Amino acid sequence: MKKIIILVTTLLLTPLLQAKKPNIVLIMADDLGYEGISANGGTSYQTPVLDSLAKTGMRFEHCYSQPLCTPSRVQIMTGIYNVRNYVGFGRLDRKQTTFAHLLKKAGYATCIAGKWQLGRDKDSPQHFGFDQSCLWQHTRGGRSMKDDIKYDRRFVNPLFEINGEEKDFTDGEYGPQVCADFVCDFIEKNKEKPFLVYYPMILTHCPFDPTPDSSDWDPKRLGSTSYKGDRRDHQRLFGDMLTYADKIVGQIVSQLEKSGVRDNTLIIFTGDNGTDTPIVSSWNETTVKGGKGKMTDAGTRVPLIAHWPGVINTGKVSKDLVDFSDFLPTLCELTGSEVPTELAIDGRSFLPLLKGGDYQPREWVYCWYSRNGKTNIQQWARNQRYKLYPSGELYDISQDMLEKTPLSELTPEAQQARATLQGVLDQFKDARPAPKEKKKRK
Repeated sequence: MKKIIILVTTLLLTPLLQAKKPNIVLIMADDLGYEGISANGGTSYQTPVLDSLAKTGMRFEHCYSQPLCTPSRVQIMTGIYNVRNYVGFGRLDRKQTTFAHLLKKAGYATCIAGKWQLGRDKDSPQHFGFDQSCLWQHTRGGRSMKDDIKYDRRFVNPLFEINGEEKDFTDGEYGPQVCADFVCDFIEKNKEKPFLVYYPMILTHCPFDPTPDSSDWDPKRLGSTSYKGDRRDHQRLFGDMLTYADKIVGQIVSQLEKSGVRDNTLIIFTGDNGTDTPIVSSWNETTVKGGKGKMTDAGTRVPLIAHWPGVINTGKVSKDLVDFSDFLPTLCELTGSEVPTELAIDGRSFLPLLKGGDYQPREWVYCWYSRNGKTNIQQWARNQRYKLYPSGELYDISQDMLEKTPLSELTPEAQQARATLQGVLDQFKDARPAPKEKKKRK
């Protein structure tokens, strides 16, 4: 009789377990280009956790972001190219719909921790769909004055906002660790329901500063007194910071295991733009100078690693194109969340690629970039090999990664690429909303 009860209970519970929506942990490092990860061919730094996720999950060779932080944050959260919805640095138009909105509507608990930089209204994170938030640079600038000296307060003894309430840490806390602990606590508290964790890391952005694992860590400091870092040993400290970022990813993976939800959780790791310019890294027997803010691969090619036990094939490497507009539709398809047609997003879901199903690869990706949204506008369209600018300059990136010499004589393949990519540029020629006319004073 006991065996029959167990069997019946199992049969009743199995459909419920199978129907449980998957959890999502999306981690985005700050200022970390493709060359920084060992699994991608980098040899300057140690990233064992990310390497393991890549080895037992899926690694992408062609993921492209925006050249700078706020533009990338806007695009990844909305699924729309900056040309159509970017309003300026440090801002996200409050009329925009994010992936957190759509997943919350589908029953997900939502959390964001790390760097915000998308509007200083107290309710900004919650307005954009996040139930819980632990953020740097939310309602204030993230820096403080003492004895006429300005300190950057993102790392040691940080200034944060937790669910909109300002909190100053002064007992030797480390900002990235505070965020990681917040994420882990959220996972444990929400393990019985589907959840979304979006963790736009504070690491590895400057100032280049000691971590708690660095030999020169000082828990009594208030942070760096200069933007790039006052320790002057930028290269070493960047390595320490990347190693600590990798360690935090490991902490989150361990928490998923402890909470019993690892097998039902998709982890995605990426970077918001290229590595900062003072950093020079070894990669595939060459060196790559950080290209943050530039339209080259050094500024826009970022790591992308996805891991989901039993779903994503072990050790798969994808050469298909992905850009930041693709994340929203991917998360929505994964969770059964409907993307309203009126959003007219630019991205396409790469979930079938993750699951090994039928997938129609992108033929191109597009980038429109302006830091302030008004001036110094730059654009390109590209495929894996060729990149075209509105000026008509076409580059073969496989042979000219730094874009030193535009092609003058075109092979048939290059001619076809030019025609396709010119069509993309033409497609977005009039996509930018016209500026509103200022009302004349009477």
